[in-house]
Amino acid sequence: MHTHINELFTGLWHDYLTITPSAHKIHTLLKAHNGKAELVNDHIALRTFAIPGIAVSDLALHFIQLGYVKSGEYDFSSKKLNAWHYQHPDPNLPKVFISELKVNELSPVSQAIISEIIDSMDFNAVAQPDFLYSGTHWQISETDYRTLLNESEYAAWLAAWGFRANHFTVSVNHLSSMTELSEVNALLKASGFTLNTAGGEIKGDPSVCLAQSSTMADQMPIKFSDNTVTLPSCFYEFAQRYPLPNGELYQGFVAASADKIFESTNVN
Repeated sequence: MHTHINELFTGLWHDYLTITPSAHKIHTLLKAHNGKAELVNDHIALRTFAIPGIAVSDLALHFIQLGYVKSGEYDFSSKKLNAWHYQHPDPNLPKVFISELKVNELSPVSQAIISEIIDSMDFNAVAQPDFLYSGTHWQISETDYRTLLNESEYAAWLAAWGFRANHFTVSVNHLSSMTELSEVNALLKASGFTLNTAGGEIKGDPSVCLAQSSTMADQMPIKFSDNTVTLPSCFYEFAQRYPLPNGELYQGFVAASADKIFESTNVN
């Protein structure tokens, strides 16, 4: 079974690196500081629309078939998002955080654009093993992208980039050379990487048992139906987990922190 899990995460990782070249540089940098030990991936995040056939529950089937279990639910009402996280009984496997946009809460104009792109999709593709890193299944114009961007950064990102890992996350707890997230951030900044400062450079703290930081997304070209434009793609995240009163590391997510992490793909 783990072979399939490894294949899925390898596929997601390679696709992610094609549009997030900074992640490869950071991965190499941290590995060099980690005595060449493998970096541990705390979690990945996926984005989708709350539309039957491609909702969180549909995407999650890929992981549930591999033994993952739904483990937490989160609400981001200001961004019109719901999210769930899934984890595997094997604590060494990455957690999966999947969010969905409540399309029915958007304006009629944005709903029409999303309906049009989704209607051109073959929903049978969702069950394919590589669907989670298959990108877009539609054409969209830059004009329609800008209309979505005006209302929802999340909708615009998803319409531009499609289905793929929005970020991977380095587990600070598993680094041998650094024990604090602040040390990781200092190394990244000294190496020329830009961090997301929305809600502070470090989101969360020991009181909520989780601290997170992230880079700002790379800028990569996107081919729209009428133009090619350089836009934010994906980012790299770093997570430090703290023990619960029972001594076990907290495995969930903190909605207030995740809310700000979403902004790592914001268009400046």
